[in-house]
Amino acid sequence: MTPHLPHRFAPAHATHRTTRLRAVLRALALLCCVALPAWQLPAHAQASFVQTPYESPKALVDVYLDHPAKMGAALYWLRSLVNPLVEAPYSMLPEDMHIIVLLHGTELVTVAKKNAAQYEDVVQRMRYYASQGVKFKVCGLALKDFGYQMADMQPFIEVTPSAMSELVHWQNRGYALITPVVTDKKVATEAIR
Repeated sequence: MTPHLPHRFAPAHATHRTTRLRAVLRALALLCCVALPAWQLPAHAQASFVQTPYESPKALVDVYLDHPAKMGAALYWLRSLVNPLVEAPYSMLPEDMHIIVLLHGTELVTVAKKNAAQYEDVVQRMRYYASQGVKFKVCGLALKDFGYQMADMQPFIEVTPSAMSELVHWQNRGYALITPVVTDKKVATEAIR
């Protein structure tokens, strides 16, 4: 009688057989999951909507963009957070939401008063969200790097000592961190759906 050997000491042909058997079993399992005939699915099968019971948010939106023109796209992340909460069935009031947007990249030029005409649409959207209770903050260090003073900023802007210190401060107080990712669109939606 041959003593039972650990797998690493088993003969090579036994290990090869075990590996092949596992591969065949995985392929069969995948085939069963993927290759179900369409006629076995109910005719009305579709995705289902779930009304998540959202509560008052505490969120810190960290915006650091490589071009100020991307600020409009970054604000879509804020829209996706705020708009569903202020609409029915949640109907949250500004005082129900604790949302901070922290600007410390090139996008901070969008909130300089002298650039108001160039970024009018973006500034209007930020003003709207500020009226909904969202706080917009600019890093004081970045402000100096860009050669601005506090007087150069839009009235809804708060200037903080440092973006990095601000990020740590609010996360230590339980704020969820959201970092908008704004990429250069290279493919049309119609082409890939």
